[in-house]
Amino acid sequence: MNAENAKQATMSQAPPRFTGFDRLYVNGEWLQGAGDVLKDRDPYTWDVLFELAQASEEQVDLAYRSAARIQRGWAAAPPGARSEVLRRIVGVLDARRDEVISLLVQESGSTVLKAALEWFLVRTVALEASMLPYRVEGRILPCDVPGKESRAYRKPVGVVGVISPFNAPLQLAARSIFPAIAVGNAVVLKPSEETPVSGGLLLAKIFEEAGVPPGVLNVVVGDGPRIGNAVVTHPLARVISFTGSSQAGRVIATKAAQASVMKRVILELGGNAPFVVLKDADLDLAAKAAVWGKFAHQGQICMIANRFIVEAPVYEDFTHRFVELARALKVGDPKLPDTFVGPLINHTQLESVLGKIDGARKAGFRELLGGAPAGLVLPPHIFADVHATAAIAQEETFGPVAPILRANSEEEALAMANDTTYGLAACVFTRDGERGVRFAQNLECGMAHVNDQSINDLAFSPFGGEKNSGSGRFNGQWAVDAFTTEQGVTIQHDPRFYPMNMMELAAMMPPS
Repeated sequence: MNAENAKQATMSQAPPRFTGFDRLYVNGEWLQGAGDVLKDRDPYTWDVLFELAQASEEQVDLAYRSAARIQRGWAAAPPGARSEVLRRIVGVLDARRDEVISLLVQESGSTVLKAALEWFLVRTVALEASMLPYRVEGRILPCDVPGKESRAYRKPVGVVGVISPFNAPLQLAARSIFPAIAVGNAVVLKPSEETPVSGGLLLAKIFEEAGVPPGVLNVVVGDGPRIGNAVVTHPLARVISFTGSSQAGRVIATKAAQASVMKRVILELGGNAPFVVLKDADLDLAAKAAVWGKFAHQGQICMIANRFIVEAPVYEDFTHRFVELARALKVGDPKLPDTFVGPLINHTQLESVLGKIDGARKAGFRELLGGAPAGLVLPPHIFADVHATAAIAQEETFGPVAPILRANSEEEALAMANDTTYGLAACVFTRDGERGVRFAQNLECGMAHVNDQSINDLAFSPFGGEKNSGSGRFNGQWAVDAFTTEQGVTIQHDPRFYPMNMMELAAMMPPS
């Protein structure tokens, strides 16, 4: 069989494309939403991709009750059974690879490169989660009471509410959902209204094809003002996992604390990642990493390099290399395989980024690269000689705009890097690896990388932030801890003596 025949044979074996993305997914059934119609648009063409009626609060309640009904039986399944379900999900992801990538490109404005990387990360999370059922461990604890055995059992929390964002919709939903179900929970997911399909309903189709029991995953679609409060405050929710802006995270944390049944909140919020270049850095390496770490997915990534802090002796050299590499990036249609910078998600986001660009120009910062938007596609912008206190350096941009700051020493670079209310990711470049590690350890962030850009999410490394970038950690054992709770149980094997007066109590006490 020649290569072309082999390709055609493989294509003929591919499953038919998913259809029916106009319904909610509750208890294994596709339900018509009861709310207003949501128009889901391609951010590059602005064509309507899908139309679906949004969920009502009553349908959110139905989703939670469906999850609660199945959860105990799902948790009682042997770990091998839950592991097998996750491996079947991997099989569906493999069979549907091209379809998944296509939907991510169309709906979220991902370039083909970014969408393919996201598919790979989702597959990796599923493989990781398939191992987690065997990492839910209890303990036998020391106890001073004669004849008593003290145990700590780790068990699933019950029902988890997940609210996911638009920028990496499939990955940032899967990162919570796969570990949560692996350790025995059921889930209610509210994807971003900007990406209801690639961030939610696509997962439902994948789960359905993989044979996941009905009710283990439920997907309700709707904007925050309509159903957000119902998702966060529902009494059956035990954990809320939210990925999004710091402002929204504060609101969700408050609502979760004030709900009739308080719930644990896991927050992965905004960032203002510093990209630090020390004077002994490999500048070619740093510049290449800077372009990828700033302009991937148009800068719409929480871990993206948001500001560049460069030691004075190499400032102009690094800046020149960075600008020339950024100038060569292909900008435009995300469906073309060589496009690196595609569209922003919507007009509101474009206006926000243009406002920051206008502020940088008014402040007199040196504009080294720029250009006008074409639709929602904004080309890379680079500003030099930016002050550390400038809004463009202090605020999360979430767009293809790079401010470059000058530091007079390593100490000043560290102080500038930490001069932010955020603390998600950071990176530092130096030819001395141990120097880089010492620098990284002094960064006030949840994740720091030496000689690599800041967009890193490793399956068995902790993922999360400090300060206004959130609380809690994802991945590996941290994910097990996030979606389980510990219960203390004791067994009194021998009859216990209960003192009935002070004399009997004193006889039990150690001598003074």
